[in-house]
Amino acid sequence: MRTTRLIPAIALAAGCSFASQAALAYGAGDIVVRGGIAKTEPEGSDNGNLGGSKLTIEGERGFTYGFGYLFTDRLGVELNGSEAFEHGLTLDGASSGLSVERMPVNLMANYYPLGGLDSPVQPYAGVGVNYTRFSGEPSGVDVESTYGAVGQLGVDLAVTRNLMLNGFANYADVSADIESRGAQIGEAEVDPVTVGGGVTYRF
Repeated sequence: MRTTRLIPAIALAAGCSFASQAALAYGAGDIVVRGGIAKTEPEGSDNGNLGGSKLTIEGERGFTYGFGYLFTDRLGVELNGSEAFEHGLTLDGASSGLSVERMPVNLMANYYPLGGLDSPVQPYAGVGVNYTRFSGEPSGVDVESTYGAVGQLGVDLAVTRNLMLNGFANYADVSADIESRGAQIGEAEVDPVTVGGGVTYRF
């Protein structure tokens, strides 16, 4: 065989060998740990009101985490969230210089359609409950913590049988009352879409 044909053949064989070695099969009893960074964007530019002014909540980036366990090859549970996102607040289209911190925690039931099958790509989908805690509000203002529904789509791409690259997107129903001295003065309609990536490690 000519050298010019041999080199591509060797490269192809090596690539197939790597893909085969990197394939994984999620199974009952697996523990997964995820970490990465994400961009979160509140839905739309009209996110409620504050003291009679139109409220817009700006997007932000932050670190994310997740811990999961598979009860069967295809069904599992995951607790995930992020560091507190610090969102700038715009009132009536003008920067207010104010901000609020939002820390989400999600408890998800995940479905892995290719669980139990050797594949370098393992997608998953989940639904669950979101808890969001607000902090760092402007003086005299309190944004109530809130519960709501959350859904996510994700994929793990095998690098080794235990280490994977991860990508995900989720949407949460987050609506919170804004109070001052016990009286409601506004409402924050956040409904964030969060898109991120990082790594997953399987035990």
